[in-house]
Amino acid sequence: MVEASWLQSEAEIRWKQSEVLRAQRGSIYDRNGKVLAEDSAAYTVAVDPQIINERGIEKIVAKGLADLLGESDDPSEKLKLEQKMMELVTRKRSDGTRFAREVIVRSEGYRLDADRKEELEQFIEDLKKKTEFNSVGVYLKEEQKRYYPNNRLASHLLGYLSQEGEAVGGIEMMFNEQLTGTDGDITRKKDRRGVELPDSKVSFTPPVDGNDLELTIDQNIQFYTETALRQAYDRWKPKNLTAIAVDPKTMEILSMASIPDFNPNRYWEVNGQSDFINHAISSQYEPGSTFKLVTLAGAIEEGLFDPEAWFQSGTLQVPGAPVHDHNRAGWGSITYMEGLLRSSNVAFAKLGYEGLKKDRLQDYIDRFGFGQKTGIELPNEVSGKIHMQYPSDIARATFGQGQVTVTALQQVTAYAAVANEGKLMKPYLVRNIRDRETQEVVQSFGPQEVAQVVSPETAKETGLYLEQTVANQELGTGRIAYIDGYRVAGKSGTANIVPEGSREYSRDTWLVSFIGYAPVDNPQVLIAVLVNQPDLKGNYQLGGEVATSVFREIMTQTLSYLNIPPSISPSERSDQSSARVMPDITGISVENAKARLSQVGLQASTLGEGSKVTAQYPAAGLDVSTSQQVYLATSDPSKLPIPDLKGKSMREAMEICSFLEVQCVTKGQGYVKEQSNDTSARKAQLQLRPLTAEEEAASDPDESSEDSSEDSSENSEGEAPDEEVEHEGEAEGQAETDSDETPESNQDEESS
Repeated sequence: MVEASWLQSEAEIRWKQSEVLRAQRGSIYDRNGKVLAEDSAAYTVAVDPQIINERGIEKIVAKGLADLLGESDDPSEKLKLEQKMMELVTRKRSDGTRFAREVIVRSEGYRLDADRKEELEQFIEDLKKKTEFNSVGVYLKEEQKRYYPNNRLASHLLGYLSQEGEAVGGIEMMFNEQLTGTDGDITRKKDRRGVELPDSKVSFTPPVDGNDLELTIDQNIQFYTETALRQAYDRWKPKNLTAIAVDPKTMEILSMASIPDFNPNRYWEVNGQSDFINHAISSQYEPGSTFKLVTLAGAIEEGLFDPEAWFQSGTLQVPGAPVHDHNRAGWGSITYMEGLLRSSNVAFAKLGYEGLKKDRLQDYIDRFGFGQKTGIELPNEVSGKIHMQYPSDIARATFGQGQVTVTALQQVTAYAAVANEGKLMKPYLVRNIRDRETQEVVQSFGPQEVAQVVSPETAKETGLYLEQTVANQELGTGRIAYIDGYRVAGKSGTANIVPEGSREYSRDTWLVSFIGYAPVDNPQVLIAVLVNQPDLKGNYQLGGEVATSVFREIMTQTLSYLNIPPSISPSERSDQSSARVMPDITGISVENAKARLSQVGLQASTLGEGSKVTAQYPAAGLDVSTSQQVYLATSDPSKLPIPDLKGKSMREAMEICSFLEVQCVTKGQGYVKEQSNDTSARKAQLQLRPLTAEEEAASDPDESSEDSSEDSSENSEGEAPDEEVEHEGEAEGQAETDSDETPESNQDEESS
């Protein structure tokens, strides 16, 4: 006797068919709700070799699929793909006796977009008509794929999902658990032919979609950043470029990009694995002069930086290896303010090596976060290293050379601390995790203070000095970063590289960088740009243009996009009534005097060959307009040459003559048109006339006088390379690593 109930239950088990209900992966948005990554419909090609071979159409199917799915026009590549398709449509089961029933076409036919779907559907319909069969063994399976609507934009930040559904790199990998949902299923009872049984129970478990992420990234600023980098990449042909933009008060990452990059939609189309490296966090290098920020801030905090104190430039004797300025002869005895503007290595070695000494210097390096990971939510971040064993290590660390390696993001956080009243903040990329269905915030992230590295007063003073490297158009190494109307603080660097396998710095390959923020009085945006080995045709002076011009391009567009008003409005710059109080600048160096004047919006011309201001015009305490030209005498005014007064108003010309004790005789009214001097009698004849309407419209009061100072020998556009020295220890190689073991080495170089 057969037990019928047992047969029935066994049959039900065999007849149950379960269908997986796929959960949607959470989407990734920028700070303004613009989609950066999302799931979308996709279509995968599958073939049924049994049906295809029963129909005798295997050759037709193989060639048709090869034509539709191929990417190359190379005949040999087309033939290879056709052979691959033939293998798929004739594949047999594992026992080798029968044809397979379903074979997925990977990778050419995997998760295709809607456009490719239409082409394949047309191919299938045409094949049905041609063969007069309703089924031709080719079909499309609908599923989900990860889609990045902006293609390459922010690819290193986002990472990608592989064809196997594995999260690789970036936010996709770091937040995979939050983005991944839970699949559901639906189970129905069917008979042996696959027909659902009437009145059968249906078991249903709904899928739970993954959470959405809201990033700190601004898609527009990311676009400005990548566009500027690509233009520089095309022009300068570097090995790679990196740029980061942040809000320095919160350390929210507004943009982060490295070129070369990749398209996460077609991640397999790269030139090599190096295209996947996020150089902002995974490459380390000797920073060069941008690292001088640490020495400067530490010296100010400890009361060791006196901008008016003097030192002998050129060379500083240090046990093991002397420190040289890029101009080995130096500039003679100069002030520390001039040393900052010229980016003198000797100045910073004296401040750090002789002033702070090893322990205090190491303390400030640690305070600013170097030698440790920032903790940003991205994979493969490296920590860099600080190793100061010998006196020469300590001396060179003061200007970012030798046994010092850092990441771009570490430098950004350090500069942001100065911009943020001395507060070091942890950088972050994710603002909110949201429930996909309700959009309610599941988890929120915000600014996180790490440490108070220097006092607010020190941070402000450091920022004002960094501003002078941009504002001082004679000596400032960052002057190309100047943006009209905005107060910009920053520091440039041009560092020689130790080629792989070498112990000496290269003479013709450099890493150039610039880090800066604006506006100085209320910092809103901080940007760092690093360009690794640009093709400068052997001319290091072009180095100052590369990173600094990229910085200016990104910063200008970002300030405009964020509606950040200029520090000085156009009307204020042109309005003669915009008053300033003339400071007393006598008795200090010319460079320091110009720096102080620049801080109140005034420009100065130098009269004489001396290095200190002996007299000034206008006098201290007077109200002056922003368009007022200031004159600095560096010796007895009564013995200085008579300057060119053409273009001056009669009043200004007479005041200058009085300042220089020159007898001026005028004829006419208006502005000086012609001038003749009697040097022996110290007398000047001035012919005046009113400006014409055209002259008045074209005139610019800020450019109405010539700067009679001469310093052309120190006014190159770029930064000069420092001395080449033998690299201590093993050769470091170049910064293309995602580990702490093989950092890049660079020799810093600074320009006049």
